[in-house]
Amino acid sequence: MNQSQLRQALNELNGERNAHFALTGMHESATNLTIPKAMLIPEETDKLVKVTDGQSVYIIEAERIAYIRIGL
Repeated sequence: MNQSQLRQALNELNGERNAHFALTGMHESATNLTIPKAMLIPEETDKLVKVTDGQSVYIIEAERIAYIRIGL
């Protein structure tokens, strides 16, 4: 998955759904990431894929994603 595919997949995040990421190439304690009430931040000049829960901003690297589960 590349950055633009990741951004397209996360396009459904509108602050009402939880996003669960399974990551590869990380220490075992960091292989799962859950972002409650996740919202995709619109693309900025730095071109990074950023997701927020309203409290923190998470930068997501497309190359590390094994899978994403988006809650309903």
